Amino acid sequence: MKRIFDLVFSLIGLLLLGPLFLIVAVLIKREDGGPVFYRGERVGRCGIPFKIFKFRTMLVNADKIGASSTAEDDPRVTRVGKILRKYKLDELPQLINVLKGDMSFVGPRPQVRWAVDLYTDEEKKWLLNLRPGITDYASIKFHNEAQILKGSLNPDRDYMEKIHPEKMRLSIEYAKNVSLKMDFIILIKTLSLFFKREG
Repeated sequence: MKRIFDLVFSLIGLLLLGPLFLIVAVLIKREDGGPVFYRGERVGRCGIPFKIFKFRTMLVNADKIGASSTAEDDPRVTRVGKILRKYKLDELPQLINVLKGDMSFVGPRPQVRWAVDLYTDEEKKWLLNLRPGITDYASIKFHNEAQILKGSLNPDRDYMEKIHPEKMRLSIEYAKNVSLKMDFIILIKTLSLFFKREG
């Protein structure tokens, strides 16, 4: 049922958001002529890597000139990128990953390889058994992650110290109690947070 939900609503979402995708693509292209999408590698279910879809919010090749984690004041973020990040619009193309089966609407956020390599055996047992998601309880709690990392001289280190442990705890809690009912609750909380931010 979870996969059927993902298939149906990711397709509906992509069809409805098509015009918005086009507008964002034009804005990104006009700013610096670089690619519209960021296709960084993430670790998926069973440890299998996949390419994530995000609207590009940073300079071309930003992942080669800085940390994996991004602070609010990161100089690599473009002018358009700041707006996309503020309203989480850069995450919308992950609907393509959901449609493909790389991700789900709800699940632990996908991590880069170096972060997964640091997982404990328990974290690997629970988290790599699930498709990673667009949102989860950890995403809701740390919706201001970029603000937490603002001013950091080492965003990756500070992420691992200040954010990672609690994210792992919440993700494992989700994995142990996963259900469609819980997914709906998380989706509603995520949408409520978005509209609260807009308000």
